[in-house]
Amino acid sequence: MVKGWVFSTLLVVFLVFAAPCGAFYLPGSYMHTYRQGEEIGAKVNSLTSIETELPFSYYSLPYCRPKDDIKKSAENLGELLMGDQIDNSPYRFRVNVNESLYLCTTNPLDEADVKLLKQRSRDLYQVNMILDNLPVRRFTEQNGMTIQWTGYPVGYIPEGTNDVYIINHLKFKVLVHKYEGGKVKVVGTGEGMEVISEMDSDANSGFEIVGFEVVPCSVKRDPKDMLKLKMYDKVNPVNCPVELEKSQLIKEKEQITFTYEVEFVNSDIRWPSRWDAYLKMEGSKIHWFSIMNSLMVILFLAGIVFVIFLRTVRRDLTRYEELDKEAQAQMNEELSGWKLVVGDVFREPTSSKLLCVMIGDGVQILGMAIVTIFFAAFGFMSPASRGMLLTGMIVLYMLLGIVAGYASVRLWRTLKGTSEGWRPVSWSTACFFPGIVFIVLTVLNFMLWTRNSTGALPISLFFGLLSLWFCVSMPLTLLGGFFGTRAEPIEFPVRTNQIPREIPAKKYSWLFILGAGTLPFGTLFIELFFILSSIWLGRFYYVFGFLLVVLLLLVVVCAEVSVVLTYMHLCAEDWRWWWKAFFASGTVALYVFLYSINYLVFDLRSLSGPVSAMLYIGYSFIVSLAIMLATGTVGFLTSFSFVHYLFSSVKID
Repeated sequence: MVKGWVFSTLLVVFLVFAAPCGAFYLPGSYMHTYRQGEEIGAKVNSLTSIETELPFSYYSLPYCRPKDDIKKSAENLGELLMGDQIDNSPYRFRVNVNESLYLCTTNPLDEADVKLLKQRSRDLYQVNMILDNLPVRRFTEQNGMTIQWTGYPVGYIPEGTNDVYIINHLKFKVLVHKYEGGKVKVVGTGEGMEVISEMDSDANSGFEIVGFEVVPCSVKRDPKDMLKLKMYDKVNPVNCPVELEKSQLIKEKEQITFTYEVEFVNSDIRWPSRWDAYLKMEGSKIHWFSIMNSLMVILFLAGIVFVIFLRTVRRDLTRYEELDKEAQAQMNEELSGWKLVVGDVFREPTSSKLLCVMIGDGVQILGMAIVTIFFAAFGFMSPASRGMLLTGMIVLYMLLGIVAGYASVRLWRTLKGTSEGWRPVSWSTACFFPGIVFIVLTVLNFMLWTRNSTGALPISLFFGLLSLWFCVSMPLTLLGGFFGTRAEPIEFPVRTNQIPREIPAKKYSWLFILGAGTLPFGTLFIELFFILSSIWLGRFYYVFGFLLVVLLLLVVVCAEVSVVLTYMHLCAEDWRWWWKAFFASGTVALYVFLYSINYLVFDLRSLSGPVSAMLYIGYSFIVSLAIMLATGTVGFLTSFSFVHYLFSSVKID
């Protein structure tokens, strides 16, 4: 019955995520060849800006609309959560046909249109266009360097003036690679392979789109002449950039004409390599050198600390075990240190239920992160598959609820010695982290709703996520808790005294714990800079191999730091190590959050508006909380194993 229930739950997850949202479909992962003259339609994504971080629909501005109705592309869960809204557009291309075409002329702009266009231009909003799943690129010259951007601006403000000009003419360059079809065509049948002979090689040949570039410019045209034309009629080409006097100014009563040119250029780039131009990160040499330098320094310091620590513990254990019972008793009276807390070291900590809940959620988040980054590092989550990474993370998090419930309930049973009260622990585990995330996202979503941003979750999706939380994640967590009650509790190697031992007065205990977080933070702060840049500055991040190495190193360093701090507290006769072991490594989240604020102040100076700042702080808080739970869990579990091993190695009468 349990197996059937689990299968039904997994089926629900698949139907909800995979079927309607396309979570397991990799758009752009299949090569498509086009015939000479075949028509291709470009798509448009949401308008984005690094100044406001609030996405808006492309058709919220007075742009030309397609002849047919606006059709939204099928989007997966990750795309919806990221605020993507991919629609069809009136821009169409005929493969290998160079042409200059007319689109439309708008009605006279009213005050609202002018205000909106000027505001979007001043906020540096970009139009994100897509052709054959490739984002459009443009290039600018700054300080003698060529900088690559994705998308093109809505408008621009020339230096020395307050006038705003709209981008209404686009010069596209489409890079194509001629694909020569072979004489044998292989077709997959699902169970085997079927080989079909093909005598004519031209039947399989065509053109692959391997690049999509644009040169945007502003051109003023006579609306009286343009209104005589129909959509896709030919117009004269334009040499960009255009003199300011001949550019299209945004002002009331103006009618704006939209035109475009397209040029197809043969390229040696092959289809599998077409994303390489997008994935080149700026300062790659500095990136590699900094990461490797940080890894070596952290490994060196952690290795020294750990070796010294091992020698100290081994010496203490050797001296203690070589004595007979009478000498051990005399030594216990004379010496101080971890040996004197043997009767209190496994005493139940304060707020033990909260500790169990946080450990369960930490196991769930850590498992999700490791599995997701592992698959991404081996290329299973291509950037061509928009939203796939986020969708995969959510699906994994839900499925790992069974692990979270098991971990929290088994720890609860170990501390209490009984399974009584496991249901509230499981419920709390299922609600703690997701509940905080939902509260924060609800507040942020309300802010986005008030701004009519496409980043706001549709109400149907919002309640759909809520239903999945209650109908899938919670039952799996409860099932894991049930399995936790059937598992044997971990037996403590020593008995706990009835009367707690008095802890000597000491200072700066929590200052050491706060300072301990700097060592794990040193392993990830450089990678954190690149991740923040990719999220908030619209860059692609695809060095998941580095991220996997950094994550594994972070786990090792968190374990070592927590064990060292736990040993120090035990040597100070402080048996309250449970929470301190958790926060010794978990405080890295504090430094991550502070670094995020530093990045907001010094690297995102262009970010404007309280809503944008609140979005940034809200998302940073969620990420920092997840990091605290994951790293704190690593530190706690390692310290627990260490303390259990340490006191089981001592001869206790």
